[in-house]
Amino acid sequence: MVKITKPVCKICRRNGEKLYLKGRRCESDKCPLDPRKQRKGIVATKTSEYGLQLREKNKVKSYYGVLERQFRKYFSTAKKTKGVTGEVLLRLLECRLDNVVYKLNWAFSRRMARQAISHGHIFVNGKRVNRSSYQVKIGDEISVGDNSRFLEIAKNARETGRTTPVPAWLEVYEDEMRAKVVRYPTREEVSIPVDEHLIINFYSK
Repeated sequence: MVKITKPVCKICRRNGEKLYLKGRRCESDKCPLDPRKQRKGIVATKTSEYGLQLREKNKVKSYYGVLERQFRKYFSTAKKTKGVTGEVLLRLLECRLDNVVYKLNWAFSRRMARQAISHGHIFVNGKRVNRSSYQVKIGDEISVGDNSRFLEIAKNARETGRTTPVPAWLEVYEDEMRAKVVRYPTREEVSIPVDEHLIINFYSK
């Protein structure tokens, strides 16, 4: 499991936007990026083209919780896959199991989702999966173990936690902690504000 050792709020401040790395705190008034708490009189500094590309890459890495080596593998796979490289890259990241669990509102953050997966609480097609990087496919059914200690936490997160709607590419069975991948996500359904072309240019040098 990837462990981010840096203060996550500092990562959001550096990028100047919420990346929702700290779960419920990011949706509360305690978030340092709350518009009412923004400092005035900050002088904008000019950033080079390379700096912009590096910032976009690091932003996406932090958002999905992957390391540099993993991210390079995703880019290499996207480059070899038919389609627009940037869109394929984001699709691969969106289809990570930890991101899917988070998008289903079963966890307050991706870090919480990764912990649940590594502890064996998440099942895909009835089989236990403990790899956060597992790539879900069309037709896969994701569920929480019936006797799992994570079951009540996931129900609480779904009912009282995040208010973000579940994306249309995931079909949720309301009466049980189960969902199905009905299709792959489109570029418009990727919630992170990112210019993937800058990332492509960064690795194309």
